[in-house]
Amino acid sequence: MTASKWDLLDAAHAALRSVVDGVPADGWDRPTPCERWSVGQVLQHAAGDQLGYAARLTGGPGPAEDPFAPSGILAAAPAQLLAPALDAAAEAFAGVAPGTAEVAVPLPPFTVPAEIAVGAAALDAAVHAWDIAVATGLPSPLTPALAAALRPTAEALAEPLRGFAYGPALLPAPDAAADPVAALLAYLGRRPDWTPPDALRGTGRE
Repeated sequence: MTASKWDLLDAAHAALRSVVDGVPADGWDRPTPCERWSVGQVLQHAAGDQLGYAARLTGGPGPAEDPFAPSGILAAAPAQLLAPALDAAAEAFAGVAPGTAEVAVPLPPFTVPAEIAVGAAALDAAVHAWDIAVATGLPSPLTPALAAALRPTAEALAEPLRGFAYGPALLPAPDAAADPVAALLAYLGRRPDWTPPDALRGTGRE
């Protein structure tokens, strides 16, 4: 049975929670695949995105930090910053009926079908979980099954948002059947083989 987009949102939220819980105390200033952003900034961005989805759906408060200019200054424990955002998004999407033709979202075109809206929030959480994991040396919670299930949402969203939310797709494209995680990341403009700069020292790849 194919997982619903609501199940994928739960899985993506669980992935993001798990990786944030695993970041070492000295890991929040480390660089990430998101150019010029630290792990702490990616956390703020990811939490802000989820609050943005919730706010568009419910009219509730949006993020305190600008998701596109996060400060990296964490005013509370990371898990405490993340949990309310994920809870708000999950609660908001729980009130969206499958098959709804127009659901408000915080990115162009600002209304999309329900399954795309829920999938977009799941895609965002899952990819940022990967960002944090590879930046801090943690196992990636973006599994092949989750990546494959999110690929249709990526294809529905990415092209109109190239240069805004996603970079150009990387070529040559990895084989989606053989490596769905690498294929999804490359499609969204992320290098699947990204390595923290400190890990490159002495390898000739600096």
